[in-house]
Amino acid sequence: MYDVPREPVWNDTTETTQLLVLSEGLFNMNNSTLAKVNLQTGDIDYDYFKSINGRGLGDTGNDMKQYGSKIYITVNISSQLEVLDANTYKSIKRIPLFNQDGVARQPRYVTFYQNKAYVSCFDGWVARIDTASLEIDAWAQCGNNPDHLVVCNNKLYVSNSGGLDNPFYDNSVSVVDLDSFKEIRRIKVGVNPGSIAADSEGDVYVITRGDYDDEDYTLHKIDSEIDTVVESFTSIHPLKMIIHNDLAYMYSYNYKSGEQWIKVFDCLTDQVVNENFITDGTKIQTPFSLTINPQNGDLYITEAYNYVLWGDVLCFNRNGQLKFRLNEIGLNPNSVIIR
Repeated sequence: MYDVPREPVWNDTTETTQLLVLSEGLFNMNNSTLAKVNLQTGDIDYDYFKSINGRGLGDTGNDMKQYGSKIYITVNISSQLEVLDANTYKSIKRIPLFNQDGVARQPRYVTFYQNKAYVSCFDGWVARIDTASLEIDAWAQCGNNPDHLVVCNNKLYVSNSGGLDNPFYDNSVSVVDLDSFKEIRRIKVGVNPGSIAADSEGDVYVITRGDYDDEDYTLHKIDSEIDTVVESFTSIHPLKMIIHNDLAYMYSYNYKSGEQWIKVFDCLTDQVVNENFITDGTKIQTPFSLTINPQNGDLYITEAYNYVLWGDVLCFNRNGQLKFRLNEIGLNPNSVIIR
């Protein structure tokens, strides 16, 4: 166990040349976009998916990640998983996610492990997709409105938000055995769980968000060996997080006051090691997502403003200094892929 913060090894000569930015648009407006940014020339195609594929992306692009030679985009209201070639950005396959009665399953987030993609769906199920054949090969039933998900210790951990049943949220994390692909237990964590991520020691961290209005956000730690909450951190109140190199980059946002912060939390010492990530005075009104460049430590933060104006992407170096800002990149930008 480390008792002091570690310094990850970064490559300062690594230069990012391209960004892909997914913007979800507005619910039921069918206006999700995928922007491509050439950082060397400054050229931006704000609707690059349509430029390449001759059609729109769909309604409410919720998540985007790259795995191997493919890019996966969950399109929530259209109930599709869009799979792109990571080199040409052309659509390889559009996987519909509907139940046997034709009702939309509403995919939310995607994660990967050993050539499988796992997609949470708001209808209470998680799809397992073979990344070679791009066929759904199994389903696992979870809790109410499964949301974020992470693999740890050969198990899939799924936060069950119950978000569509507000104010009657779920309060659990489903644990799915990857070999049988069956839910083996549910762990009670708190009301409205969302972001979930794991560290190198096999601990799973999950944020519960309460009813949002009271900013009742809490970070919890689950030991994946015993699948029990072993600690809840009541002194910090993050809304979202990501974990890289055992450091959790997290932000909070108060929907009433508009107050926000961005901190860094060491998962091995369970201590906040940076109370104010941004060091140069740059202001962010409404943080919406976090992405880290694993090569050089740059942190990308998307800005949503009031959710009806086109938002920005801000890139900070690992010392919290703004490197650049892409203004009005899309409506509610929520995912960034760094190329």
